[in-house]
Amino acid sequence: MSNDKRVLTINFLQAMLDDGLISSDTFDKLRVKLRSLAADKHPIEGVAPFKLKHHSDNKTLLDDEFLAQWYAPKCGMEYVELDPLKLDVDAITAVMSKAFAQRHNIIAYAVDANKVVVATAEPEVTAWVSGLEHILRKEVRRVFASPVAIRRFQQEFYALSHSIKGAASEKYQDLGTGNLEALVELGKAGDVDANDQHIVQIVDWLLQYAYSQRASDIHVEPRREKGNVRFRIDGVLHKVYEFPAGITNAVLARFKIMGRMDVAERRKPQDGRIKTKATDGQEVELRVSTLPTAFGEKLVARIFDPGVLKRDFSSLGLDANVEKKWLSMVGQPNGIVLVTGPTGSGKTTTLYTTLKLLARPEVNVCTVEDPIEMIDPKLNQMQVHHDIDVDFASGIRALLRQDPDIIMIGEIRDKETADMAVQASLTGHLVISTLHTNDASSAITRLIDLGVEPFLVNATLLGVMAQRLVRTLCPDCKQPQAVDSKAWQTLIAPFPLSEPKQVYTPVGCRMCRGTGYLGRQGIYELLNVNSNVKKLIHSKCDVGPIREQGLKDGMNLLRISGAMKVAQGFTTIEEVLRVASPEMES
Repeated sequence: MSNDKRVLTINFLQAMLDDGLISSDTFDKLRVKLRSLAADKHPIEGVAPFKLKHHSDNKTLLDDEFLAQWYAPKCGMEYVELDPLKLDVDAITAVMSKAFAQRHNIIAYAVDANKVVVATAEPEVTAWVSGLEHILRKEVRRVFASPVAIRRFQQEFYALSHSIKGAASEKYQDLGTGNLEALVELGKAGDVDANDQHIVQIVDWLLQYAYSQRASDIHVEPRREKGNVRFRIDGVLHKVYEFPAGITNAVLARFKIMGRMDVAERRKPQDGRIKTKATDGQEVELRVSTLPTAFGEKLVARIFDPGVLKRDFSSLGLDANVEKKWLSMVGQPNGIVLVTGPTGSGKTTTLYTTLKLLARPEVNVCTVEDPIEMIDPKLNQMQVHHDIDVDFASGIRALLRQDPDIIMIGEIRDKETADMAVQASLTGHLVISTLHTNDASSAITRLIDLGVEPFLVNATLLGVMAQRLVRTLCPDCKQPQAVDSKAWQTLIAPFPLSEPKQVYTPVGCRMCRGTGYLGRQGIYELLNVNSNVKKLIHSKCDVGPIREQGLKDGMNLLRISGAMKVAQGFTTIEEVLRVASPEMES
């Protein structure tokens, strides 16, 4: 007869009261409200939905992961967080059946040759251990995890595993189409059906998980034996899953179907768009791009956060002084304003945030983009179509006949587009666009290199803002530390920016996935093309004097903007140097 005892709700609440997590009033209310808690529910599952705040620390939310982390040491157990980015789903689901896992409220956490680590929220329920050790012929070690997470991932992991096994069944063997090293295996026929329910479920899981993890990009990458799926989170790629080659191609085909792309065409790159609705009801758009590689098509889906159109400049990281100057530039009736930076530096977000402010009822704002990245009903947005000779230059030419006040050009990448932008500004329009340059001052020489006459640059260019994105420190776990004077001097030299009394260092917690960073903000370098700068613009002008003049006029370099964020406790010296090193200015 089993002596197993489940965690009692009253005992759990008493422990919360004893440790000061809740007040006596809250204890009494919870005791009444949780009387009807189902017998198979853990007290954490009962308390977490109330979203209580810590009695002595109003900033701390008593969610299921906090409660699990707090309760584990009381049971003499190690706490773990179930993170799909760090778990081998195939190995975990092979340890035990879904029915066994659900019956005992457990899930495998890690597996090796001699041992299985199993997550549970019931420290005194151990009857299943000996049976599992006998079947697996391995030692079983128990760790403590949130019961909410255990139930959630029991559903997700086993559903994903079931879909993969179903899609990998014999009738869905892959032919390796598109693989430059394809081996034709005689006697095998049939290809993975992208509309198969298993594949649909796999893609649905990938999208939902990407949204919940704040991913900005989904990468589906074919390899010889298996394909990789990776998410880019806060600018860093994380491996999510490995699929068999056939399933990888089917997942990719499913994305292409959703993006209204030609599924049969695998030899040339394609672009598409997908509009989805997340579980919270928000519409999320994805820009999908495919590229033929040695082992088949590679796909990247860029996820556009719908919240971008609701953000203001302060949330993007602009300080009040830069914001004031920027709004003054884009408030002019005509001229050219540029945003520069490499791919992934936040230029699109800056453009849309700016256009949102400019798109008043009395103003006609038109854009020509490749592709349209975020649709806003306040804007008249035009898509470039190179296959029918609708490029940026011809798009601007057409927009000029639409009585625009403001024209946004997705990117100036050639002489014809640059010339049309200049002509549009000379005829009384404000033109906002992007360039790919390292810093703000280089934008001037870049325009001249493209073939724009210096006197036209002088006549039209109002200002240039260069930007980068730096990861911001997680507010829940960052720790103060003394300033590394040598690193600080490397960052600011030769500018006399005073050394802060302390800075912060990343630690890592469950809120930031152990990275120490949570989210990103921009650092900015704003060059005002005033009369002093215009005197330096000629056919053989150099970046150095333009930068020097900009600094005299009050411009901060990217790394100095970053240094200010370090001093404010938002990021680290290492992070700023990663994206804006002094070598960039040489």
